[in-house]
Amino acid sequence: MSGSDMLGINYSDWATIKSGSYFKLLNAYYGKNGQISGSDDTTSSSTSTSKDSTKTLAAVEEDAKGVEKSVAALQETGDKSLFKEVTKTDKDGNKTAGYDTDAIYKAVKNFTDSYNSLIDEVGNSNTKSILRAGASMVNVTDVNRKSLSDIGISIGADNKLTIDEEKFKKADMRKVKVMFADNSYYGTEVKRQAARAESFAKSEATKANTYQKTGSYTYNYRTGELYNSKI
Repeated sequence: MSGSDMLGINYSDWATIKSGSYFKLLNAYYGKNGQISGSDDTTSSSTSTSKDSTKTLAAVEEDAKGVEKSVAALQETGDKSLFKEVTKTDKDGNKTAGYDTDAIYKAVKNFTDSYNSLIDEVGNSNTKSILRAGASMVNVTDVNRKSLSDIGISIGADNKLTIDEEKFKKADMRKVKVMFADNSYYGTEVKRQAARAESFAKSEATKANTYQKTGSYTYNYRTGELYNSKI
């Protein structure tokens, strides 16, 4: 079997992936017979027990918010827009109009860092709805692989993003704007999937009991562990 699946993971890597967190991302999409599982976002109501620890759920929620905020910053409009033209002065005193590439790079770097953190935390989850949101985020990123590469952003074998500062700053900022600003498809879709992951993590956290690594269960809100779990 050769080629890549819809998440951009090469089948030749299957043996090394299947025991790790990204196998769970795949399982969120594929059924036992290789069928793509349904896109239903509902979780089972037959049990009040979450499959994830308070620490995992808190981390997913926090990192999802980070992705949402990083995209929102890139999608600011008007005077707050990172893509408004500014007057730049070179070392000889010549003034030109253009984009503030340093500010845009900083914002996109914040996005890639937040994205990578969320991918890690989603991979630690055992909740199918959270995994599906993560898999969808990985998928939309892979679909935009070429466009991301054009602006200096590459996708690693672990599905994480790496930004080449020099290549990015030399890229056409209009292409960056198309990817991230305003109502751009890529930025908006990643933000949407991050919001789904956050929502699902919150939903899991409201269940009466949340699984702990010790095999026991804890009462989330009675102990207040959810929001203290990353300390």
